[in-house]
Amino acid sequence: MIESAITWLLHLIAAPEVGLTSVFIISLVSATLVPLGSEPAVFAVIKANPALFWSTIFVATVGNTLGGAIDYYMGWQAKQSFAKERKSRWFHWLERYGAKTMLLAWLPGIGDPLCTLGGWLKLPFWPSVAYMAVGKFLRYLTMTSLLLYVPDGVWHRIGQLMG
Repeated sequence: MIESAITWLLHLIAAPEVGLTSVFIISLVSATLVPLGSEPAVFAVIKANPALFWSTIFVATVGNTLGGAIDYYMGWQAKQSFAKERKSRWFHWLERYGAKTMLLAWLPGIGDPLCTLGGWLKLPFWPSVAYMAVGKFLRYLTMTSLLLYVPDGVWHRIGQLMG
């Protein structure tokens, strides 16, 4: 269902299904609280055109970091809306380590809510975004580089199994 919504959105704004614009949009949306992975789009573009390796990594990092900043803002706004605050271990841990915790924004499942909590706790915005960007860049660089070492035959077999 999420994939069809993304396809619909890309057609609506006349963006190609594979390309830097799509990588940006998918990376941005996947960094919000919507459960979507951007790595397949990043890998597909790089696999189709290896000359776009660094451009794709950069565009994905910017989109994903902007999505993390949106999460941060949502947390900040939520804090403004709720008068009572219940502190848990996570809050104490985030307050202790501050903006540096945003290095973990790349982690599946907890990275996006972590950005939201950063906003809730009003961690310094620009340092938080900078740490988000570093973590997300390293994730894209590592994941894509590792996937490029998988022989093409494996991808063809996976495609046959799925098709």
